[in-house]
This record gives sequence, structure tokens and C-alpha cells, in this order.
Amino acid sequence: MRGLFSAPLMILLLSVTQLIYAEDESYKQDTVIDDAAEFFGTGTEGLGEVVEKIFKDHGQPNAIIKGEEASGALGVGARYGNGTLTTKDGVNTEVHWTGPSIGFDAGANASKVYVLVYHLPNTDALFQRFPAIDGSLYFIGGISANYHQSDNIILAPMRLGAGLRAGVNVGYMKYTREKTWNPF
Repeated sequence: MRGLFSAPLMILLLSVTQLIYAEDESYKQDTVIDDAAEFFGTGTEGLGEVVEKIFKDHGQPNAIIKGEEASGALGVGARYGNGTLTTKDGVNTEVHWTGPSIGFDAGANASKVYVLVYHLPNTDALFQRFPAIDGSLYFIGGISANYHQSDNIILAPMRLGAGLRAGVNVGYMKYTREKTWNPF
């Protein structure tokens, strides 16, 4: 009779342990809002609502990228950025990204970028191309967010930038370990 109770008890304990461990591997919403506000500094009106929407859509991220980028377009465009990928266990990895775009898009902007990363199994999995659709409206400053997904990995970049740019475009973002000027 004793064996009958110990098997379900062990399964219950393992399940609870897995839930606790999984939560320790991801970032909580309040922590992200505070960290993003500190990273972006002034001009973060609406940041809390943007983060809340992303959390509602995808839950808790297991990594974050903080960086900066510059982009420009006149129908055809390019984006260049660099930053640091930080996983919940404290591993920091330098990352660079580039990407071409095409669409009804004109102008240029420079942005600070805070990316929530979901379902990243390991650091190496980030270094690939992520399809991207972007709609931007920058007039001196503004915050925007969108999603990029490849397989199960989802990136939710939030950009706070300055410049003069408006439009919609499609393209991709290529994440690499080394800096490159080739947007392809």
C-alpha cells in the first residue's frame, strides 16, 4: 500500500519542482518593465502598456537583448545593430544584427533596442535569420514593438528612437556573432 502513495507523490513533487525551475529561467513582467525603463531612460511613456501586451501574447521571456541600431530606407532599406544577449542564468553574449527591407518606407532613425526573447533553447540558436514585417512612424521620437519568429523562437524588439521615418516594409533580421556591413 505504501508504494501506491509514493509514486503519485513523487510525480507531484517532480511537477512542482519543474514549474519552480521553469519560472526561475524566465524574466517576470515587473522586472522587465523596470529594467527597460532604466535602459531607455526618459521618453518611456507607454512602455508599461507595450510590455504588458507582449507578456499577454507570449508570457515570460527567457532572454533579453539590449542594444542600439540605425536604419534607413527609401523604398529599399537596411538596418544595423549591436547589443548584448543576457540569459536568465546570467550568461552575456555579444550580438550583431543586420537586415535588408523593401516596402513603402522612407527616412532614417537611430534607436535603443530592448528585445524580449522567447523559447531560446541555447545561445547558439539566436544566430540565424528571422523574417520581419515592420511598420514605423518616427517623428523626432517614438516607441514601437513588433514580433519576429523562426521555428519556435520569438523575438519581440521594442525600439525607442529618434529620426524622421514612416512606412511599412518586409525583410529579415540576421543575428551574428561578428559585425558585418553586408545587410544580406
